[in-house]
Amino acid sequence: MTVEQNGESGEEKIPGLIRNLISLVGAVIAVVGAANIAFLVFIDYLSTRPNPYIGIFGYMIMPGIMVFGLILIPVGMLIERHRRHTQAPSQVPRFPRIDLNDTRQRRTVASVSAFIIVFVALSAAGSYRAYEFTDSVQFCGQLCHTVMKPEYTAYLQSPHARVACVDCHVGAGAGWYVKSKLSGAYQVYSVIFHKYPKPIPTPVANLRPAPETCEQCHWPNKFHGDQLRVFTHFGTDEKNTPRQIRMLVKTGGGDPNTGLPSGIHWHMNIANKITYIATDQQRQVIPWVQSEDSRGHITVYQVKDALTAEQVQKDAKRRMDCIDCHNRPTHIYKAPDASVDEALLATRIDPTLPFIKQQAVTVLSADYKTTDEAVKAIDKDLNAFYQSKYPDVYSSKQPQIRQAVAEVQRIFQNSIFPEMKVDWRVHPNNIGHFYFPGCFRCHDGNHVSADGKVLKKDCDTCHTVQSQVESGKPLMQTAQGVSFQHPVDIGDLTAVNCADCHTGGVGP
Repeated sequence: MTVEQNGESGEEKIPGLIRNLISLVGAVIAVVGAANIAFLVFIDYLSTRPNPYIGIFGYMIMPGIMVFGLILIPVGMLIERHRRHTQAPSQVPRFPRIDLNDTRQRRTVASVSAFIIVFVALSAAGSYRAYEFTDSVQFCGQLCHTVMKPEYTAYLQSPHARVACVDCHVGAGAGWYVKSKLSGAYQVYSVIFHKYPKPIPTPVANLRPAPETCEQCHWPNKFHGDQLRVFTHFGTDEKNTPRQIRMLVKTGGGDPNTGLPSGIHWHMNIANKITYIATDQQRQVIPWVQSEDSRGHITVYQVKDALTAEQVQKDAKRRMDCIDCHNRPTHIYKAPDASVDEALLATRIDPTLPFIKQQAVTVLSADYKTTDEAVKAIDKDLNAFYQSKYPDVYSSKQPQIRQAVAEVQRIFQNSIFPEMKVDWRVHPNNIGHFYFPGCFRCHDGNHVSADGKVLKKDCDTCHTVQSQVESGKPLMQTAQGVSFQHPVDIGDLTAVNCADCHTGGVGP
């Protein structure tokens, strides 16, 4: 074994322990990892839009690789020391001797200490950046691009598109942050091994209560009064007849210290506590409701024979909050009927094209295996309809037809996702009651208290119709409000729900 002379002590020293294959490989891995981190951080700094893959490689994967390489260096040195001690116990002690009077050792300790300080500082900055990245919209929506594509696409079109995912799904505080990361670890496993369901089920079982998230911006005590809303629908006839309904929506709310809360937001735990039992996962069937007022008086409303006393005691009860009505505040999957109405109103689709409302809704409602198949079928079917049924229109309005095809394709790509089996039908929207029961889950006239009080199915409870206009001609108009007039006479409107007929796809 060759030896080297230590110039100060005169003791014989063996070659550096780092001169072994494991340590050298570790050093190479650490250097390569550090170089990649520097490059990716530089690219991230120059980028105008965050890239999820730069984030995960630059702040998570490459730092892990570098740390792995750094760990290999002392591991290799320990293995090498053990090997040399076994061969020559007198020359290589079992454990290292630290003597700061030795110039060489003093320099080594100083160098290692400086490296540790710099490494810890950079690791702290990198860890914070990794924390920021894992809380970013890009991480939540784009990293698992196939699985989360429906949610991310809907999010970008929603009123909350400038609100980060974690603001609603996690909120403030370390406790919920830890819970979300533990839940996220299982989600990563599900994605890697294709264990995730199609579609992703809703509602989210472990979602943080709305008072701790939604109500940090939306304060029910400050909501009050009525809001004028105008709803425009187009018929499925040849002329795509427009029909407009103007109504006052009784948003309500208010501070119990200055007046009695009223309207729709009466439910919002301002002065009342509403608890209910749902018998299905999506909370669409609610046979039992309990109301507790500010004085502690409790009234129970239930559907006759829907639940036994034992079930009422045993079943999970949920306190009503924002999400029970605003259950799709961000991930909104609009029905073809509603999407085409919006496009016609904004003239992204020419309303003078005959039967365009009917045909657009028909092609959007068809079943497709992939998005590519749907895009091709929409182009083929709409062109074929006008070519065969309206050849004059087909030849004279080619630009309008092409624009209509492009808009219908866009609607499909933004609201229907065959690969994840997601469309408007699998995720109910509880605002209103047009395509889903919504309000009528409780206000159906069948929930009765022990003393005979009924949760009435009364349209005027939540809104007042001001006027109805069809093809520019008023059907009715009054300042006092009138009963809603259905376009087609279907008898007693209180005997049916809108959602009984209106499916959002082909139909009324």
